[in-house]
Amino acid sequence: MKHIPIALALAAAVGTGAASAQNPQVVFETTAGDFRIELFADEAPVTVENFLTYVDDGFYDGTVFHRVIPGFVIQGGGFGEELNRKSTRDPIVNEADNGLKNERGTLSMARTQVRDSATSQFFVNLADNAFLDHGERDFGYAVFARVIEGMGVIDRIAAGETGRRNGMADVPVELVVVEQARRVDGE
Repeated sequence: MKHIPIALALAAAVGTGAASAQNPQVVFETTAGDFRIELFADEAPVTVENFLTYVDDGFYDGTVFHRVIPGFVIQGGGFGEELNRKSTRDPIVNEADNGLKNERGTLSMARTQVRDSATSQFFVNLADNAFLDHGERDFGYAVFARVIEGMGVIDRIAAGETGRRNGMADVPVELVVVEQARRVDGE
């Protein structure tokens, strides 16, 4: 099999919407519309396994995108509709050194300042955020997937009005709820 540099393949695939048949895919059905992601199982095996376990357990169903910063990211995967923090499994190892870049349309694991602290929360990059990449300012944020359908939905979420709520900033005034996150075939 011919190997194409990851960044080149990712840029080409994000542009065309083409997906690799062997990579797992997940559809997020939200109150703002649906979007589909492709997960990079070879480049981020621990992260993808962790993420798919949360998907298969129905963990993301009923969660909201609680942090929306236009031109930067939308973040979700950790809070319910009342902005109550959901209980998670133990943190995973940070795979930010996998060669993938925090480019528009990619998903990365959210974490604290502690390198290996990611659990369930993730973000979608709304722009090329090179400063989040491995080695740019610290270990970085692990890219593990990319949006292959529905980037317009992501942009609509990013365009909504935000404010402060329950002590948090950048919370959408009209919450976007994940009705269901489920695995799908690469159809």
